[in-house]
Amino acid sequence: MSVPLDQIPAPHDAPQLTLVDQLVQWGRRRIDERVFRPGMRMPSIRKLALDKGVSRFTVVEAYERLVAHGYLDSRRGSGFYVRDRAAPAAVLSVVPTPEREPVQSTIDVVWLLRNMLHTSSPEKGPGLGYLPGRWLDGELLTNALRSMSRQSGAQMLGFGTPQGFLPLRQQLQTRLEELEIGASTQQIVLVSGITQAIDLISRIYVQPGDTVIVGDPAWFQMFGRFASQGARLVGMPYTPDGPDLDALETMVQTWRPKMLVINSVLQNPTGTSLTAAQAFRILQLAQTYDFIVVEDDIYGDLCPPGFAATRLASLDQLKRVIFLGSFSKTLAANLRVGYVAASAEVAKALTDQKMLVGMTSPELNERVVYKVLTEGHYRRHVERLRARLDTVRDKTGRMLERTGFRLFSEPSAGMFLWADAGVDSEGLAAAGHEAGFLLSPGSLFSPHQSPTTWMRFNIANCGDPALPAMLAGHLDRAARRAS
Repeated sequence: MSVPLDQIPAPHDAPQLTLVDQLVQWGRRRIDERVFRPGMRMPSIRKLALDKGVSRFTVVEAYERLVAHGYLDSRRGSGFYVRDRAAPAAVLSVVPTPEREPVQSTIDVVWLLRNMLHTSSPEKGPGLGYLPGRWLDGELLTNALRSMSRQSGAQMLGFGTPQGFLPLRQQLQTRLEELEIGASTQQIVLVSGITQAIDLISRIYVQPGDTVIVGDPAWFQMFGRFASQGARLVGMPYTPDGPDLDALETMVQTWRPKMLVINSVLQNPTGTSLTAAQAFRILQLAQTYDFIVVEDDIYGDLCPPGFAATRLASLDQLKRVIFLGSFSKTLAANLRVGYVAASAEVAKALTDQKMLVGMTSPELNERVVYKVLTEGHYRRHVERLRARLDTVRDKTGRMLERTGFRLFSEPSAGMFLWADAGVDSEGLAAAGHEAGFLLSPGSLFSPHQSPTTWMRFNIANCGDPALPAMLAGHLDRAARRAS
């Protein structure tokens, strides 16, 4: 069966487009969206003609036009390859483990970020990093805005305060006490999400050539931030029980890092959490080898009460740990309100850097979050989120196993599953894109950016009935090609 050229205007909408024009548009879009990445070989003329239901002459003509436009290179006897048209990206110096040679790689997550912002249906986005809008509670935000509208508008006309809206920092002080983390309001700095927090921290503490240890796998967006500072990233491997601390000890002895960045609770993407023993050992290493620990707790509110996990900041009390939190996963992805809790000295340095980079953070957003937290409905909202995630976690895991995946672990909370497809996950992501699905290949979650068979799934976005068949079909075709 032929596969139609996706998202091409129908003939009555654009009668001037020939089949060659349509195929050129398809190729340009796939290259611009980084589905076909620099150096990749394009589908063979025969295969693309069969897939798209067109003649081989049409494919040859389209490929030649893409060559003329600078999108492809033609290699005699080999085929057509995607040309590297972009300006050189920031180069990331990667040191996977002490016993392996350093390799050079470029950070390339543009295609995923762009498509995250354009995916029309969450059910089509198993690779998305946030919960679908229908799971969230827009009324919480509407009520907060309505309450604010009854107040004097004059209070919105100021510049805000460098550390952020004081009443929200006071509320966060109380929330941190519940986590057994002691912090005064002067030790809390409001930021525009975890991304800005990482940016500020890297600007202050990371110099060219410094080593930063990150998870391998871990949240990919921070890799580029540290790379732009000239950092050398070392990837700390994970086991189903959490970070490999023997490997971590070897790394810190060898590379003497400036910093370790870690999710202690519901790590992205593995879903693992630190035990008390693991947390103590990490802090002992930080003390012995004198490095900073940045603890990203963005998924902390998805943990049920009594969940077996230990936060490093609760043991360290912000002496060496910089603690990060955010409400983007539980309230709204575009609300962009996060916070940093740290020692008074670090908090002051972050505040100064925040003013240099962007003055104050938007107080309107901070007031909205303050209203949500103090009007008494937020706790029930996150309880509903946890319960809803619980209803789909096992179902999604079993679906992935039936289609041929192997789960890394089976977390009892959180929104992600890390699964092994057994085939190159970038190829699977490209096939998913062709079928209208946004998938997250595992290469993006490694500082190496090297090919891998692993892939992250957001369990809240795996409900499309066509997803299992698409996944199983690709794995089956890959197995037949390999045999």
